[in-house]
Amino acid sequence: MKAEDLDKLVSLPMPFGKHKGCLIADLPGNYLQWFAREGFPQGEVGRLLALMHEIDHNGLKDLLAPLRRKR
Repeated sequence: MKAEDLDKLVSLPMPFGKHKGCLIADLPGNYLQWFAREGFPQGEVGRLLALMHEIDHNGLKDLLAPLRRKR
């Protein structure tokens, strides 16, 4: 993980699928769990989805709050 990945979670919208346009940080946990079961896509989006899944799964979403306030 790179430090700027956390900024991307609160600024990058989901580029495809059911939740297209929703910020990656705002994706529902069950959607992230689905990707974890079925496989994350290749590339940066997949890496960020995997990171967001780990954050959500471990109850750490509040750590993104300061980054949201910065925006």
